[in-house]
Amino acid sequence: MADTKIPGGKVPVEDTILETGASLIQDFQPTKQLCAHLNAFHTYADEPGRYVEANHYCAHLTEDIRQCILYDGPGPNARLIGIEYMITPALYATLPASERRLWHSHVYEVKSGMLIMPGGGSATVPGVQQAWDAAETREMTHVVGLYGKVYHLWQTDRGDALPLGPPRLMTSFTADGQFDFEKVVGERDRRFGVDWRHKKKLREGIEVPDIHEDADATWKTRRNSM
Repeated sequence: MADTKIPGGKVPVEDTILETGASLIQDFQPTKQLCAHLNAFHTYADEPGRYVEANHYCAHLTEDIRQCILYDGPGPNARLIGIEYMITPALYATLPASERRLWHSHVYEVKSGMLIMPGGGSATVPGVQQAWDAAETREMTHVVGLYGKVYHLWQTDRGDALPLGPPRLMTSFTADGQFDFEKVVGERDRRFGVDWRHKKKLREGIEVPDIHEDADATWKTRRNSM
């Protein structure tokens, strides 16, 4: 999480007490559906290469739709920076071409080892790490074929103290050489106690799906303009 001074003082004791009481009575059903924490990097659709690390907290809405809340860190004071929707290829194919161009694939994120599910990375109990690796790899076999549409609301990478301006359409990285992968992902890995090289090796057997020609429009537009 970027070290940016957020306006405002400490939460008043009265608010803390009221919120604690409310949490004992109110039922937070939507957030209780969150079942997966994913971490990866997004790049601005109109500024490819400018990236933001995003922690995704996701839930299944239906078999074909997932919805994720994005934060700049995994801690209790993390800032909510955006949202992402993920849909299956069958649903993606029903969208008009103009809409499909707003969505990105997850193939490179999965196969490169960039996309992770934090947890278990530094486990020392025999068998725990292997079990976690197996569960994560299984999850990646589902994510690899999904299409994502993501908007960031808070440009924390430029040091904004508040979510300023309109939402920004983001996209994923789709190939080597689009940013300093080893440096950026390596630094992330050290914080979470994982290694993208290990993830990549585990995912060698994940089948690569066909990517629709309308997806990942940012990189195709950039390539055609060069």
